[in-house]
Amino acid sequence: MIGTGVFTSLGFQLQDVTNTWSILLLWSLGGVMAIAGAFCYAEIGSAINKSGGEYIFLSKLFHPLVGYLSGWVSLTVGFAAPVALAAMAFGVYLGNVLQLNHTFLAVSAILFISVVHSFSLTISSKFQSYASWFKVLLILSLILTGLYYAESNSALNFSDAWTLEVLTPSFAIAFVFVSYSYTGWNAAAYIIEEIDKPRINLPKALVRGTLLVTVLYVLLQLVFLKHGALEELQGQLDIGHIYAINLFGNEGAKTINILISFFLISSISAMIWVGPRVSMAMSKDFKIWRFLQRKNKHNLPVAAVWLQALLSIAYVLTGTFESVLLYCGFILQLSAALTVFGVFVLRKKGVVTPYFKAPFYPLLPVIFTLFSIWIVVYLLLDKPVECAIGLLILAIGVLTYFVNKKL
Repeated sequence: MIGTGVFTSLGFQLQDVTNTWSILLLWSLGGVMAIAGAFCYAEIGSAINKSGGEYIFLSKLFHPLVGYLSGWVSLTVGFAAPVALAAMAFGVYLGNVLQLNHTFLAVSAILFISVVHSFSLTISSKFQSYASWFKVLLILSLILTGLYYAESNSALNFSDAWTLEVLTPSFAIAFVFVSYSYTGWNAAAYIIEEIDKPRINLPKALVRGTLLVTVLYVLLQLVFLKHGALEELQGQLDIGHIYAINLFGNEGAKTINILISFFLISSISAMIWVGPRVSMAMSKDFKIWRFLQRKNKHNLPVAAVWLQALLSIAYVLTGTFESVLLYCGFILQLSAALTVFGVFVLRKKGVVTPYFKAPFYPLLPVIFTLFSIWIVVYLLLDKPVECAIGLLILAIGVLTYFVNKKL
């Protein structure tokens, strides 16, 4: 769950939402939404009891076309766009140290990691295992350091203005960046068949993990605000760089930039590793994507790896960080909201599962659905171009579905 957004989102949020209470509320609400969604996915996953995420869930609960579109979203946006976003951030952070072109660094990172994942699964798995702990330790170190040192040129603003900001469209748009940052809460539900005593252990894993990430995210944004002037932070992607310069100076900031770059490399690696596996699952059911099943002599899905790499590079070359995140967030929010709404369909069908049911029904799916409607409506009103791109991607998906039926 700990990914790119925690080091990149704050600057875009501060363009219109500047009160500290508003920012902290945004990140806290992101955690609430993640917990609600994770519980709902767990119930659906335990009832359907098949791997494949939204692709399987929506096919079973609604219609094969709906399931196909969620698979199409995973294939074209769900992993490729986050890879592009992490690579863009990597280019900016490492560019602060090496003084090289940000786009060149971003594309190079995608190509290099795709090559690694085309030859060795052992290196990939070991790297991800250590990288997960590194992420937590890095964020904890930045938080403790930021809390220890006295504030300077602070953007902290604890006035009552937050009561007005939370009612504005800008607050809803800022929440898109937060919800993207929590992406990954749905992963636990994909492996429910492999969890020992899921009725007991799954809720524990979901709640404890999401609460930990929520606390880390909220505190990290607080120390970023504490050690950066508002005009310094607004609209900036490399928030961590600004924080590091203000605390450690130019030389110390180079070390922090390198550490954050490594953090981002691990995020890119994780998505390049997992994404092609989702694509392969879809390729087994649809002839048009059968070529994605091609593997090399190391039994790695190279066709899927390199299709995802090419899509990611296309996103890097054709869009800004903000625009890619917004239309990516728009599509993924639609897919997740429809899946969570599937809890109502499941309960109406009277499916009895011996594994797990979301508590406080119907509160959790209602919370998630209302949050999603709020986000999508304001995105459509305030960011019509990005939403149009997202809808165009879905329309192309519908076209490929019917092309496959003819095949």
